[in-house]
Amino acid sequence: MTNKTPLLDRVATPAQLRQLDPSDLRQLADELRRETIDAVSVTGGHLGAGLGVVELTVAIHYVFDTPYDRLIWDVGHQAYPHKILTGRRDRIRTLRQGGGLSGFVKRSESEYDPFGTAHSSTSISAALGMAVASEIQGRKRACIAVIGDGSMSAGMAYEAMNNAGSRDTKLIVILNDNNMSIAPPVGALSAYLSRSLSSTSFRSLRHFAKDVSRILPDRLQKMAARAEEYARGIISGGGTLFEELGFYYVGPIDGHNIDHLLPVLQNLAQSDEPGPVLVHVVTQKGKGYAPAENSADRYHGVVKFDVETGVQQKSSPKAPSYTGVFAKALIAEAKADERIVAVTAAMPSGTGLDAFGKEFPDRAFDVGIAEQHAVTFCAGMATEGLKPFCTIYSTFLQRGYDQVVHDVAIQSLPVRFAIDRAGLVGADGQTHAGNYDVAYLGCLPNFVLMAPADEAELMHMVATAAAIDDRPSAFRYPRGEGIGVELPARGEVLPIGKGRIVREGSRIALLSFGTRLAETLKAADELSAKGLSCTVADARFCKPLDEELIGRLAREHEVLITIEEGAIGGFGSHVLHFLARAGLLDRGLKVRPMVIPDICIDHDAPQKQYDVAGLNARHIVSEVLAALGVAEASARA
Repeated sequence: MTNKTPLLDRVATPAQLRQLDPSDLRQLADELRRETIDAVSVTGGHLGAGLGVVELTVAIHYVFDTPYDRLIWDVGHQAYPHKILTGRRDRIRTLRQGGGLSGFVKRSESEYDPFGTAHSSTSISAALGMAVASEIQGRKRACIAVIGDGSMSAGMAYEAMNNAGSRDTKLIVILNDNNMSIAPPVGALSAYLSRSLSSTSFRSLRHFAKDVSRILPDRLQKMAARAEEYARGIISGGGTLFEELGFYYVGPIDGHNIDHLLPVLQNLAQSDEPGPVLVHVVTQKGKGYAPAENSADRYHGVVKFDVETGVQQKSSPKAPSYTGVFAKALIAEAKADERIVAVTAAMPSGTGLDAFGKEFPDRAFDVGIAEQHAVTFCAGMATEGLKPFCTIYSTFLQRGYDQVVHDVAIQSLPVRFAIDRAGLVGADGQTHAGNYDVAYLGCLPNFVLMAPADEAELMHMVATAAAIDDRPSAFRYPRGEGIGVELPARGEVLPIGKGRIVREGSRIALLSFGTRLAETLKAADELSAKGLSCTVADARFCKPLDEELIGRLAREHEVLITIEEGAIGGFGSHVLHFLARAGLLDRGLKVRPMVIPDICIDHDAPQKQYDVAGLNARHIVSEVLAALGVAEASARA
């Protein structure tokens, strides 16, 4: 059988890569792309972005002395080829599997990963911090941030550039422009000019000219500066924004042409010129794999697929996804109320707003990776009588928390937060887990905070949020499929702050908030089989609490267990606060809150993550027995 990766087989680390002749790098890149495609076909994961940076990955590791030189990938799902070249090829087919490699960049995984990146737009800040630290410590070290796949749409990147541009700290930012959002044409002339502009001689001459101009009268200084800026604008064809932020702009460069990349990177690696540089590299998402080139959105993130055909091996769902049910419910509400609008931050398909946008193209807004703006944008619309649904993953909404507090909660504006991916998220792991939203929203005045037990309840909560006009509201729902309950054509408005009894019992009260209700009912069955009668309640609301319901459960039962898929400080904490203030703990009630434990849970299959979290039916049973002081054996007897 023909060996398809003879060069790659010789390269386990960047040090071995740097022993190759430059003429070998084209073949190595082709083999690396083939290996990336084959690995992701087995594991699933992010594909398109990584394929777009294969040549760039090879060139950076060839030129710079990694890991001594610091390399940060932003966002981290671009880094699969980087992982293969940095000693992890033997584990690359464990990507996103339990105990395997992370789908993002993780400090604890490799010395070649100096900074964790899973959310976006953090690399320039981190690289600048590393560069300043190197300055202070007297180390001559290159710090390189590769930022792309939409990451430049977030404000944090520009905050970092504004700071970096005011310093003489040496920093290299490589803009991976895979959307052609900024890029003018690239080609041989552009490559030649970029090589010239990045050379030490040109940059030294530029600094010398600036020094000479300082002895000229102010008017001539300004004329010289304008002339230089104008000339560079003609030569480079762009980069004015970056130059105004204080960066020396080089580009655009064809990011798939190693012969163009190498001399520019070598010039920058060898230069002692101070100040930050931005290298504008144009790439194609999915490069080198026809299915991904032709459908970048469908191959951004993939499940297992057949390499030859590109067909993804998607299983038939047993029930609609919570995301799909949310979209259906929101469309139904929007048909009845033209004031409803929807906003997402670069995740239209992930949040279901692509379906909403097809129905209502003038009422759907994708603001890019800009959660802060998304929240305040919604607040502005709410002041004018619209009904905005701010639809963002739980983990990403954290990035807009100040705006949630200041621009929404304090002003009590009726923004509706649809919080997708609430709770544990399987293969995306700890960086994307939505564990904290109940805690960080539940402490804010004026909020209504809900969590559905199933997909039909989600439809009711969409309708409820649409009806709340006097304050902000939020409802959280998990990733993945529902449980298969019958869905109404349109949701019903729920009474605010009222839960429901699902099953009546006498000794044990199980109070669920959110979609662990199904496991709670299984636990109640097991406990009943042991002779322990259980009441099961669905809280529906964390804020306002159904104090009447909780008071009844506390007075009529010996044990009260709260169950939620969230961190400490959430629903259970609100219940305990109420019980303590109402004096309902004084009678000896045994209360046990069950939450996601105070750890970061690694990527794995969801069921295994719930086992780690201790939130499956058997854990609920054990918690009840422990509260009663009943051993498992005696309970059976």
